[in-house]
Amino acid sequence: MTSEQLYQILKKRFREILKQYGIENDLVSVVCRALTPQEAIGDTDRKDFPILTGKDIMIQAEYKGFKGQAFTDSPSSYSGMLEDILKLDMEKNPHDRGIFIAAMNAVLCSLGLCSGTVHCRTEGPELCAKDMNRYLETHYPDVKRIALIGYQPALLEMLSESRYEVRVLDLNPGNIGQIRYGIRVEDGNSVKEEILDDYADLVLCTGSTLCNGTITDYLEVRPEVLFFGITAAGAAALMGWKRVCFAEQYQPVSY
Repeated sequence: MTSEQLYQILKKRFREILKQYGIENDLVSVVCRALTPQEAIGDTDRKDFPILTGKDIMIQAEYKGFKGQAFTDSPSSYSGMLEDILKLDMEKNPHDRGIFIAAMNAVLCSLGLCSGTVHCRTEGPELCAKDMNRYLETHYPDVKRIALIGYQPALLEMLSESRYEVRVLDLNPGNIGQIRYGIRVEDGNSVKEEILDDYADLVLCTGSTLCNGTITDYLEVRPEVLFFGITAAGAAALMGWKRVCFAEQYQPVSY
């Protein structure tokens, strides 16, 4: 499946949801704007999250009081109706893609079809990492080697201190080749096939791959893939992907 095909499927399924709930012509506006790092993740002791280093921007859509967020490197503001969201060119325009994903997350959250669409803040990422460790120990006791797709410092530090053997892949040139928490960050383009074919027993993949179009590299692969984070919340629900996220437990205060 190509990324273009995936986006077409998502748009089709989202359209069906809007029609099923009779909100395809909903007149409530969806407002999308980029969040500052402070708004997005709060005051964290750890300062190497991508959003704090300027590599990722979080955008937020609001619909009927529900918020949906997405990480993207192509942020854009938008205000329109739900029927207009379906007209966005998410296949070719990365700005439209981020807006569509954030809006979809907000709408599906409002319908109770997905949760964890707002990023945890301040101490939340550290608590989520501990939750992930407990989840892995409980549900994957026989796994020995884990591939982390996307540099997420709290998860990487947790994994580096766990019983698992870990490799981490990223696309940011500023991270590739660096030693982080005792583990060298590898180039997600050059070693991806080796990781998926010969190394990993389990893959933890950031949902942000949905926005940059590389998520299809981690679909229909040999090892089981668990998506984490808020970006793929709605898509995981519509596509049946396995997603593990504890953000719902650490919802931010209103801002």
